[in-house]
Amino acid sequence: MMKAISIDLETYSDVDLQKCGVYKYAQSENFEILLFGYSVDGGEVIVVDLAQGETIPDEIVKAFTDESVTKWAFNAAFERVCLSEYLRRYYKRDFRSYSINEDTVGDYLDPSSWKCSMIWSAYMGLPLSLAGAGAVLGLSEQKLTEGKDLIRYFCVPCKPTKVNGGRTRNLPLHDIEKWEMFKKYNKRDVEVEMSIQEKLSKFPVPEFVWEEYHLDQEINDRGIALDMAVVKNAILFDSKSKAVLSDKMQELTGLDNPNSVQQMKQWLADNGLNMDSLGKKEVAEVLKTAPEPLQTVLSLRQQLAKSSVKKYQAMENAVCKDGRARGMFQFYGANRSGRWAGRLIQLQNLPQNHITDLAEARSLVEQGNYDAMNMLYDDIPDTLSQLIRTAFVPRKGMKFIVSDFSAIEARVLSYLAGEKWRADVFASGGDIYCASASQMFHVPVEKHGQNSRLRQKGKIAELALGYGGSVGALKSMGALEMGLAEEELQPLVDMWREANPNIVKFWWEVDRAVKKAVKERMPSKVGSVSFSYKSGMLFIGLPSGRNLSYVKPKMGVNQFGSEAVTYEGVGGTKKWERIESYGPKFVENIVQAISRDILMYAMRTLSHCFICGHVHDELIIECDKRVSLATICEQMGRTPPWIDGILLRADGYECNFYKKD
Repeated sequence: MMKAISIDLETYSDVDLQKCGVYKYAQSENFEILLFGYSVDGGEVIVVDLAQGETIPDEIVKAFTDESVTKWAFNAAFERVCLSEYLRRYYKRDFRSYSINEDTVGDYLDPSSWKCSMIWSAYMGLPLSLAGAGAVLGLSEQKLTEGKDLIRYFCVPCKPTKVNGGRTRNLPLHDIEKWEMFKKYNKRDVEVEMSIQEKLSKFPVPEFVWEEYHLDQEINDRGIALDMAVVKNAILFDSKSKAVLSDKMQELTGLDNPNSVQQMKQWLADNGLNMDSLGKKEVAEVLKTAPEPLQTVLSLRQQLAKSSVKKYQAMENAVCKDGRARGMFQFYGANRSGRWAGRLIQLQNLPQNHITDLAEARSLVEQGNYDAMNMLYDDIPDTLSQLIRTAFVPRKGMKFIVSDFSAIEARVLSYLAGEKWRADVFASGGDIYCASASQMFHVPVEKHGQNSRLRQKGKIAELALGYGGSVGALKSMGALEMGLAEEELQPLVDMWREANPNIVKFWWEVDRAVKKAVKERMPSKVGSVSFSYKSGMLFIGLPSGRNLSYVKPKMGVNQFGSEAVTYEGVGGTKKWERIESYGPKFVENIVQAISRDILMYAMRTLSHCFICGHVHDELIIECDKRVSLATICEQMGRTPPWIDGILLRADGYECNFYKKD
């Protein structure tokens, strides 16, 4: 009896996979599976050449919907969505959805019997690519390097030329030799994927993490509805507005291309203003004192630089036939914490909205009333930027409930370090920024009352200094732009650390525990967090039962000449490299990871609802208008059993389009 099957697909579509995502890619009428490589229960890899008329055996087709058979793939989301489309087209009788009528996941195979070796790699701190994971693990079978060229040849449309007879697609018959190589490539990918499983078998992913992955897949399958009238009109408005702005700039400067950085720098220099950079920060600073017409020109340039339209274009690219965008969340996208990464539209970095008449501005865009928009709003690009969130809408007759945790990282850090005064603030429902300022400056601070001016200093200190940050962290957080003086910064660091001695102590306890694990191979604990070394890996055990994994840790020397722990991972260059770390940085990983686990606990608590998105510590739920906001917030704020004693609070609001309340 079949227990597991490892799968790899090679496919064709005229839709751009990178821009549009797999859901829209597979919906194309021109989508097809070319090659289907598989292995049953670790046996020989077989390649089915569908492009040349071969068919997938019946028992394998039935396995796709058999929940007792585990389906494995590297980036299994791709295989599952593609096979869902394939079954619905050619094996309608065999396709079985996991959806209820009221839900929008009906087109896809149930993810509960699927597992993903890419997620396994990420859980172990390895790269999120098959070639990268294979290389780091030193597999005897490596991914074939010819793959990119073969994919470019067979899997995407080609440009018609005289040489190729004007065709727009390459078929097997156009290069038999390449096709045979492509089949070898497909076979090798299955072999590498199976080798990864074998190599990592000593370190299985906990079953509850697979359950989290299945819920993540359900949320990706559900997607979020888009108001395409808003999206299309926003793109049109942006184009009209920028044409007007460009004309104004051309008129004022006489430049051929006022968008050119070089031409603009030269024009500014000719008019007495030398600027090394035309970045947003630099221009904003100069705008405070620049004389006319320089001020007007730079202000116009700032408006032109607004990149709001890119988000709307991403929405247009990603939207599926039913008006919903899918596949926006990458499970375990951040492998040092296990947090999600954004894909396609990137919900994690949407601009905030501050305009008071949000609904009115949105209505003008929805109606396509550019003239009224132009008359009422001075800065159309900025207004469109603030309206991006509002393009996400619930289904007809439903509403959004948006619920998020209050100061979740501050609560987790306080809990782990045992910083009692902070716990007291959370217990009383106080404002942590006011309380922090009060603790630092030894005076009462109220948000809209006495010493309220100090709250901003408390806030910037809280956001910048919790993980060992110093003056540099305050600056990068915008302390100087907020009005703090350079000479205030170091005293602010000192005061924050003095006010939070247990947090500072916790940093260095973690630092010692990590070094002990790496140097002495000795396990240890700091509170509810454990540290151990095994088979060339550093593991940090979290209260939830999940591990953080660090590849090939060793002792090294940091930039200051002190002893430090280094490990291998994806660094600031986005490349695989050796990364230097220390106690406060590990604490940041731990806090963010536990915050992620608390959010995941809330997602599982609310999995009976239609969760259609999540942003940082916030859930977006599509629900019936009768559903109680208070009930959702109460359920979200429940304390997980594995972190008893932490004080959590979830707040929320209802809306007919997504926004920041």
